Amino acid sequence: MKNFILHPENQPPLTMVGCGILRKEVDRLIEKNHWNVHTQFLDSALHNYFNRLSTELNTALTEREKRGEKTVVLYGSCHPLMEHFIEEHHTCRTQGQNCIVQLLGYEKFMQELEKGAYFLLEDWALSWKPMITACFGDNPAVVREIFHSGHKYILALRTPCNGDFTEAAEIAANFVDLPLQWMDVTLDHLEQVLADAIQQRLSQDE
Repeated sequence: MKNFILHPENQPPLTMVGCGILRKEVDRLIEKNHWNVHTQFLDSALHNYFNRLSTELNTALTEREKRGEKTVVLYGSCHPLMEHFIEEHHTCRTQGQNCIVQLLGYEKFMQELEKGAYFLLEDWALSWKPMITACFGDNPAVVREIFHSGHKYILALRTPCNGDFTEAAEIAANFVDLPLQWMDVTLDHLEQVLADAIQQRLSQDE
């Protein structure tokens, strides 16, 4: 892993605006590396609602810009116009298709995806039924048919920041009638993704 370049504390902090799905992991890495970065986390379910994601992300970035803050975006390609939003706000984003790629790395992500994994993070597990039924309705047979059409198992990802969400993950897997598997994940790849985005944003104005 690269040596991370410290953003000096005598400079105005960056504001990282983005998805709250990995908020505990991001906060831990900011603290660990003493990055001069503030955060604004948005609802982790917004990727299911393109209109809301567009509105809330652009509003957050605009408000920060009006305060004279320099922003960096914590999102993957979670909206068809994400790159347009980035360009419009003269910022940059964390690299990777989605939060799972940013956490696991592309190779590991693809290995599990090709085997039929549906990736489950703690935040999603804890809000699973209302989140899923809001998207797909409350007919269990329909929900299961949707999940079975593209997935063979639920893969719960456990990071060093998680509490014990075993029961919630088991309930989520049972709700969609798929077997549950677990993977312990370090924060190494996410750390590099964040460091690269922070450094890219700082270098834009040099």
